[in-house]
Amino acid sequence: MKHTEKETITVLGLGYVGLPLAVRLAECGFDVLGFDIDADHVAALTCGKDRSGEVSPETLAASSMTFSADAPSLRGRSVFILSVPTPVNDANKPDLSPVEAACETIAPYLEKGALVILESTVYPGVTEEVCGPILAEKSGLAAGRDFKLGYSPERANPGDAQHSLVNVVKVIAAQDEETLDRVEAIYKPAITKGLHRAPSIKTAEAAKVIENTQRDLNIALVNEFALIFDKMGLDTLEVLEAAGTKWNFLNFRPGLVGGHCIGVDPYYLTYRAEQLGYHPEVILAGRRINDHMGRHVAQKMVQAILARGDNPAHARVLVMGFTFKENCPDTRNTRVADIVEELRAYSVDVDIWDPWVDPSTLQQQYGLSCVEKPEKDAYDGIVIAVGHSQFTSMGSDAIRALGKPDALLYDIKGVLAKSESDLRL
Repeated sequence: MKHTEKETITVLGLGYVGLPLAVRLAECGFDVLGFDIDADHVAALTCGKDRSGEVSPETLAASSMTFSADAPSLRGRSVFILSVPTPVNDANKPDLSPVEAACETIAPYLEKGALVILESTVYPGVTEEVCGPILAEKSGLAAGRDFKLGYSPERANPGDAQHSLVNVVKVIAAQDEETLDRVEAIYKPAITKGLHRAPSIKTAEAAKVIENTQRDLNIALVNEFALIFDKMGLDTLEVLEAAGTKWNFLNFRPGLVGGHCIGVDPYYLTYRAEQLGYHPEVILAGRRINDHMGRHVAQKMVQAILARGDNPAHARVLVMGFTFKENCPDTRNTRVADIVEELRAYSVDVDIWDPWVDPSTLQQQYGLSCVEKPEKDAYDGIVIAVGHSQFTSMGSDAIRALGKPDALLYDIKGVLAKSESDLRL
């Protein structure tokens, strides 16, 4: 089946990945239904409000797509694109329940000739070995005959306008060449940068899961450099600047590694590897290092307070930023939470300030509250944990004014000059 406006596309999951994709496909002339199980979110989108901030009210108002949280609206659709989360559980094992639930939701409405495309990050085999059987069982149709499967991993980077959906190469894969042609016809009008046709669904799944694993390991390496150089009394950023003069030195900086991709995706690969009898060493070592960095930051602040002769139990610290990255409201898997937790373990009184965060979301996800505006001359220590533009534009003087005259300023993002902070990674 070639590209035609007769394709009726449903995008399930209207977050950072699904919503921009649905809007873009509608712009290309497709009949698009945006589906999400969160009725409040759907109602907000219908009124032109995207809580993720990825799509403007003007764009939503101009879009021809429709929204629904009611399963019967899925009847009669020819294409289903699943863009649901794939987190890990407390034991860092893949949680495929959102993917499985999405498959169970659409299965009763599958008709012969339907195409199901998964966009979520998974380990190789999930599309055909997990999604396929669920869809077949719940629909009574045969995978590969009555309905077809495709895979096109998302490459969304929240808050990054430079690398948006339309201007990054998109990988596509399908069960057979005819279906791959159909997948290509759907995505080609929407992606100006072009498509890469992977030879198999498993190849595309594997490619996606190693993209962020590679980045995770590179950051883990410089984080380990930072831990070593800290004991040597060396400034890591100065060392990296010097090493960076070599033409093939990779430009990575130490920091916290959180979010729904880099800090999660490696566990999907290691889980599958261990199922096959191989224990990954390098990947898991990198994960341990990166997951430790938040506690390291907190411990450095506590050590600095002690070195000054003060009692951490009597100290008050302001943590600037709580999202997993700058200029983005997403707090999923943020490692700033580790800083807060570790500081509180030392009985430090912690205030969180993040103008990007919805207080109700913070309370719901972490049981934490944030200050609307920090007091001036109130803190014994300040941690710049996220490089929001609101913070970087303040400058060191305005930031220091939030603390007491002798407050310690820990710039873990390196947004200030070395002379303007007391501590940095």
